[in-house]
Amino acid sequence: MSSILIKSAQIVNEGKTFLSDIYISNGRIEMIAEEINHPADQTIDARGLHLLPGLIDDQVHFREPGLTYKADIWHESRAAVAGGTTSFMEMPNTVPNTLTQKLLQDKYDIAAEKSLANYSFFMGAANDNLNEVLKTNPRDVCGIKIFMGSSTGNMLVDNEATLEKIFAEAPTLIAVHCEDEATIQRNLQAFKEKYGEEELRPFMHPLIRTAEACYLSSSKAVELAKKHDARLHILHISTAAETALFVSSIPLKEKKITAEACIHHLWFSDADYEEKGNFIKWNPAVKTEADRDGVFQAVLDGHIDVIATDHAPHTFEEKSKLYSQAPSGGPLVQHALQALLDFVKQGKITLEQVVQKTAHNTAELFQVENRGFIREGYWADLVLVDLDRPYTVSKDNILSKCGWSPFEGHTFSSTIVHTLVSGNVAYTDGKIIEVGTGHRLLFNR
Repeated sequence: MSSILIKSAQIVNEGKTFLSDIYISNGRIEMIAEEINHPADQTIDARGLHLLPGLIDDQVHFREPGLTYKADIWHESRAAVAGGTTSFMEMPNTVPNTLTQKLLQDKYDIAAEKSLANYSFFMGAANDNLNEVLKTNPRDVCGIKIFMGSSTGNMLVDNEATLEKIFAEAPTLIAVHCEDEATIQRNLQAFKEKYGEEELRPFMHPLIRTAEACYLSSSKAVELAKKHDARLHILHISTAAETALFVSSIPLKEKKITAEACIHHLWFSDADYEEKGNFIKWNPAVKTEADRDGVFQAVLDGHIDVIATDHAPHTFEEKSKLYSQAPSGGPLVQHALQALLDFVKQGKITLEQVVQKTAHNTAELFQVENRGFIREGYWADLVLVDLDRPYTVSKDNILSKCGWSPFEGHTFSSTIVHTLVSGNVAYTDGKIIEVGTGHRLLFNR
């Protein structure tokens, strides 16, 4: 590995912003000091740029294996790195579903060959694979994923006895998609009877997949976690009501129950369905402005611990179908940081808080080893951003395989200039640098 010297960067780390140099050797940060003059194989002039820890995205769907016509690890990891995300944790609703240790290892093997970013994969839970779930190694697998509501791939776990056993016996963190399936199906049937299936429209999505469905399921997961003293992480909180299920009064290290917010639930509201239609159709649904603002406030006050993307590409053709036929999900990983930096520009959140919610807290919550902070001895997962250089999203610069973005046409206030993954420059000034693959994440558990 080559050595890299970053000069005169405004470093944003652990609640502070300060001017400094960074020297990187053998993939790790060797020195952080006001003035470093060591010879290096590469020097990056970071004057006028801010240096952040690379984002750790704890929820992506890269669709490989089985759904590679819409996305794959090669394309999506490049989109991630172009957006300043240096590590990802990927979900098990691929084809086949990741329900055995063998299938889980197959995904790691693919990533070891193809992923430009660092990677981990969730083990999937089903109604009938408890023995496989219990074999999951906490040291090198990010967690166990339960769908307590159907989504792409239909991995719904609805057997009460199975849920009890998983919460009681899981060897590591349990990450949960929470929507009450009975409520959703009841609402869907009522809308079909009233309007007819072909007349359903995207603005009806939050009226079918309601706030009530989310709260019922999330509160049930919290109850199970408390009953069994399980380590629970609830994904993509989308309602203001759910935020009351979590506490902000204790340090993150002491929390047994944590929560995540996603970019789309912080950016969009139901008013956007008129313009965006199925292209902002997600599960859970984008809901009201009050829900959006409530989730955002929960991020700020510590009820919600991390920000992620739920990056979940589908083809443009799939999303262009009738509402009832169009799948839920969309690509976000390339533009997540830029969206958050727009919020910084608007005064809604500080740069230090963005770093905390996308890197520090994610690393701490999952107990990621030697990543998520700018510290001597840690892996050099870093992103340099220009806060005053606008960037317009267009089809020409979208790297996700699906080729579209809900942000298409939007001009962000900031630009990602360089991204370093495990000490290698993997992206610079709009170009992917082919430097091999990222590393498998390890966890201090």
